[in-house]
Amino acid sequence: MIELLAHNPLLLFFVVAALGYLVGRVPIGGFNLGATAVLFVGLAVGALDPRLKLPEFSSQLGLVLTVYTVGLSSGRQFFASFGHHGLRDNLFTIMIITLAGALTVAAYIVFGLRPGVAAGVFNGSTSNASALAATLEYLQRTIPPDQLSRVINDPTVGFSLGYPMALISVILSIVVMQRLWKIDYVREAEGGTGHDAGGRKLFTRVIRITCPEATQTDLQTLCEAQSWDIAFGRVKSDGVFSVVTGQTTLALGDLVSAIGTPEELDRATAYLGEPSAERLDLDRSELDFRRVFVSNPRIVGQPLKNLHLTEQLGATVTRVRRGDAELVAHSDTRLQLGDRVRVVARRTDMDAVSKFFGDSFRSLSEIDVLTFTIGMSLGILLGLVAVPLPGGLRLRLGIAGGPLVAGLILGALERTGPLVWSMPYNANLTLRQFGLVLFLAGVGTGAGYDFWITLTQGNGLLILLVSLAIALIVCFVCLLVGYRLLKIPMGLLIGMLVGIQTQPGTVSFALDQTRDERPNTGYAAVYPMAQIGKIILVQIILALLLYIKGS
Repeated sequence: MIELLAHNPLLLFFVVAALGYLVGRVPIGGFNLGATAVLFVGLAVGALDPRLKLPEFSSQLGLVLTVYTVGLSSGRQFFASFGHHGLRDNLFTIMIITLAGALTVAAYIVFGLRPGVAAGVFNGSTSNASALAATLEYLQRTIPPDQLSRVINDPTVGFSLGYPMALISVILSIVVMQRLWKIDYVREAEGGTGHDAGGRKLFTRVIRITCPEATQTDLQTLCEAQSWDIAFGRVKSDGVFSVVTGQTTLALGDLVSAIGTPEELDRATAYLGEPSAERLDLDRSELDFRRVFVSNPRIVGQPLKNLHLTEQLGATVTRVRRGDAELVAHSDTRLQLGDRVRVVARRTDMDAVSKFFGDSFRSLSEIDVLTFTIGMSLGILLGLVAVPLPGGLRLRLGIAGGPLVAGLILGALERTGPLVWSMPYNANLTLRQFGLVLFLAGVGTGAGYDFWITLTQGNGLLILLVSLAIALIVCFVCLLVGYRLLKIPMGLLIGMLVGIQTQPGTVSFALDQTRDERPNTGYAAVYPMAQIGKIILVQIILALLLYIKGS
């Protein structure tokens, strides 16, 4: 079997990937390793024989696919996050990962770790595979070829020993602090201020208009003045149904359907009038509603107000389903390929509405090869640009950071003229997972033999303990500063901790604690900054360690 796998790298990849996914589904204390288990299976297989390794190109391709698709999906949210609490959250993220970097440098000096191993410990104790890839690429750029073989596997060894310690630390810190502070997640959610309300389930409520002030201006002006995060679908006035637009002005006694979270609906109801038990959506004789797929690239990246749906089709969008999240539709909401929108329109216009949005599931399984390859090429070129630093150092984003930055920028732009940079959600997720598996299988099999030697004959125990200490300090400081000093609600903060650790394997554990979507909101708010911050920081750390060693 070893001979067969050694001479057939394609078979080796699929065997490692299949075994990794089986191991990744095994529950461990309420969570599982998921795709990360492919790394540990790769290490185990690679430890059997030094010939059992995948070509270097496989891990490079997997890395580029992963980081570019992450950037595309996170771009708009990443740049939007700098508003409201975003600046605070991103500075908090930078502070925590900088603390991890400082602890890594201290561990290098105190315990005499090799630079590559120390960088791998940083990557592992903060559980970031993309930063590991940046570390490997940095070594390949800076270490002479005749010395590279002796150090190239050090980061993967440090990462593989540190990663389990990060998992343990995240869970342990959450359990300890929520018990110490006697956190009641239900009560905390009920007293939320809106910062942690994102991602909650949306509801529809019919409101009867009884407030005279609500009839003096159109709904768009009213929503802006009251800062309501809701959408309106249809209105029944004197027995006649019509689609609500921003220019609609309500009258006393009208019934209007509103969509939003319970908290937002309560606010709007208190101002407009009173809730009504009548179901406007049950009468579909004149107006109807339908969920349609956004597969028309011509409307992607444009705000809803620019589509002129009401003028052209007499229709309005009330909700947008993006992946597993449901969003309230606003005039400035920009659609993405793969979104499912809920549209209210006249029954006779529904076919035209579906055609306008595309509503083709087949096209959502395809990607625009032209824009995808152009974006990837721009990212790789960006990664080759060297930025001079004090002391004669030169920093490159590399194939880990370049495609990520390019993806973030293009994902925020969404389109440039006729070129649509975004891709359907399901296609993005598929490419991302495949890339991650390819990368983890490649680095795992490549470092497996050295990993086994270090664990059994080297300083494996020391690396485990150092990684555990770094991860525990980082996690506890994150919760202490976030909850006590910054006053971030615990339900949101534990999601931010998981996001700062770029640790998707423990998202489900955080969700189990709160029983709502707040951890997902916190995770998404800091993940992009944590991802790109670690990719840049680990190169600075490695350059510093190599400089210290050389001096």
